[in-house]
Amino acid sequence: MTYNLTYRDIIALGFMTFALFIGAGNIIFPPIVGLQSGEKIWTAAAGFLLTGVGLPVITIIALAKVGGSIDQLSAPIGKYAGLLLAIIIYLFIGILFATPRTASVSYEVGITPLVYKDSSISLFIYNIIYFLIVIIISLYPGKLLNNIGYILAPIKMIALAILGITAIIWPIGKPIIATPSYAKMAFSNGFIHGYLTMDTLGAMIFSIIIVNTIRSRGIENSYLLTRYTIWAGLIAGLLLTLVYISLFKLGNNIGTILPNTNNGIDILYTYVQHIFGKYGNFFLGILIFIACIVTAIGLICACAEFFTLYIPISYSTFVWILGICSMILSNLGLNNIINYSIPILITIYPPCIILIIMSFTLKWWKYKFKIAIISTMLISLLFSLFSAIKYFKILESFIPIFIKKLPFYDYNLTWLIPSLIILALFAIYDYIIIK
Repeated sequence: MTYNLTYRDIIALGFMTFALFIGAGNIIFPPIVGLQSGEKIWTAAAGFLLTGVGLPVITIIALAKVGGSIDQLSAPIGKYAGLLLAIIIYLFIGILFATPRTASVSYEVGITPLVYKDSSISLFIYNIIYFLIVIIISLYPGKLLNNIGYILAPIKMIALAILGITAIIWPIGKPIIATPSYAKMAFSNGFIHGYLTMDTLGAMIFSIIIVNTIRSRGIENSYLLTRYTIWAGLIAGLLLTLVYISLFKLGNNIGTILPNTNNGIDILYTYVQHIFGKYGNFFLGILIFIACIVTAIGLICACAEFFTLYIPISYSTFVWILGICSMILSNLGLNNIINYSIPILITIYPPCIILIIMSFTLKWWKYKFKIAIISTMLISLLFSLFSAIKYFKILESFIPIFIKKLPFYDYNLTWLIPSLIILALFAIYDYIIIK
């Protein structure tokens, strides 16, 4: 018997996918981009949307075509290399950065105004409660569509819609002139902030949750699994775009009120207090809490399912282990988590982008696809390391002069041209010399 999802299920699946993506970075980074980009807002927005929406949707489509898991997507680079890549992504996104960041952001927004900002005790207590909720819900992955798609996602979407519509209709200030960084590199800065949402890497994790959620409805046909997963990604991508545009405008229009801030939370606080008065903090706290906890649940579920494939420990045990580890790391605080994550993300994003894009070209290659993709990924990794080193001032002097003279060095896209050259050389070899 062939099962099909109803239109209601497809929409709920899209809502669930959107809810999984909309977490900490998705809400705090766009207002900063909007504020600092000034008159360059749409150039910066284009860069942000490319890495914050375009690449995640493409990643979901690529994973849907191969069954939903990273190891299937990375098969062309070899079993062990693919497994290493998957472990790195799951560790950094699932445990070390993204999941702890969800707790830190929700604490900063909902609890910090009520306590002293340096209250490590209140942060610790909050993290225990937060991750206890995450762990309990994550223990039942088969109920994610019901718990998230039908309950938490609609609440999140209503709150985001209220915030987004008011941001468009009722600006509370005017734009400022673009900061020097954005005046010179608006697209690149938007591009890098799109990195910081971690959504492309998150898509590599969440896709298996989407596929398994569809399977929980009795669907095993590979064509239908791919079709419904792609629909979920497209719906989520559209909703993400609408949210980002409204948050860009919110930040852009508040420029004359908060011209010097570099904190997205401050921007959101100022706006909701002005619009909603004394209820503003409560509204924003609930919105951020739901947004963050849904993402945390998705990450814990996906990571637990992945590691059970390779380590003889039960799913529920892994949920507890991952939840406790993330809880401990979340006590580092939001600023520290973000600062530590930037060079790591700048390093691992380019090879992942190469892998995702080239997965669509497999049938075009006759002979050298494996060597071509591995070589291109390694080159992108090597040159992206130089961009990451820039964030450590003490090490920047060790970067060779010729690297600093490469195109897009100032834009943290040093890897792009060398990777394209290597790829082009292999393509010529594959299509002309071999022929």
